[in-house]
Amino acid sequence: MTPPGAAVLEGCVLDVPGGALDLSRHIAVMAIVNRTPDSFYDRGATYALDAAVAAGVAAVEAGAEIVDVGGVKFAPGPPVPVEDEIARVVPVVRALAPLTRVSVDTFHPEVAAAAIDAGAAIVNDTTGLHDPAMADVVAAGGAGVVIAHSLAAPRTQHPLPHYDDVIGDVAAFLSARRDMALERGVPAERIVLDPGHDLNKNTRQTLELTRRLEELAALGSPLLVALSNKDFVGETLDRERGERLSGSLAAAVYCALRGARIVRAHNVRETVDALRMVEAILGWRDPAYELHNTRPEGND
Repeated sequence: MTPPGAAVLEGCVLDVPGGALDLSRHIAVMAIVNRTPDSFYDRGATYALDAAVAAGVAAVEAGAEIVDVGGVKFAPGPPVPVEDEIARVVPVVRALAPLTRVSVDTFHPEVAAAAIDAGAAIVNDTTGLHDPAMADVVAAGGAGVVIAHSLAAPRTQHPLPHYDDVIGDVAAFLSARRDMALERGVPAERIVLDPGHDLNKNTRQTLELTRRLEELAALGSPLLVALSNKDFVGETLDRERGERLSGSLAAAVYCALRGARIVRAHNVRETVDALRMVEAILGWRDPAYELHNTRPEGND
């Protein structure tokens, strides 16, 4: 029996500059490049410009079809001036845009506009269009947008988050923000929804969100999941940040079987392999080659 979200999604296309992605029978990987000195996962390993560009190139070579470039971490911290954020992300966007679709992770419309001018194809707004002007920038620039669910104002704490029904609340938020983007001129085929794993959610809420993901896939827009190495994986398995790959891959596969079509990941090659295997099992792609038990003399 095919899992509910693993059905072919006919016409599920993300049409953005740099090339449309047909996601009807395909799960794409979005790589993460953090040009920040205090990033959640790599702790500044790609803060230097050459390191950030090299990481993006390596991600493309490993199979990523989108590279997400960020200049400010999501977690609370001292404000980063818009000019500094632009200076961090624009050179990386400019270097990578000829190679792949580049996404810029920002909630500032000014940063998004500068990144689009430099070649960014997608704006990844983890505040879910908290500033409606972001939708205007995306529409004017012809880019795509990822609308993520999060409750708090940008880079602020939201302690003890409560939901009457986490899936219902998230679905209502994403639908409303998508409607706003459509009203401001962003075409439907350029909108991606992200339920916001761990964003203003505790571990049990995030696990329920994951368990019922097909209810969000039913909203009709391509669904992105950003769950790589997050705290819900660590708390579920009692694993530190550097020991969460297996749990992250399990969560990515589960989400893919329930309708996710883009997986944002730190560990690109491993995630690509896991999702290509899912596609092959579902009959969406052929094996890379076939030798086993295909010759009369045998090859066991």
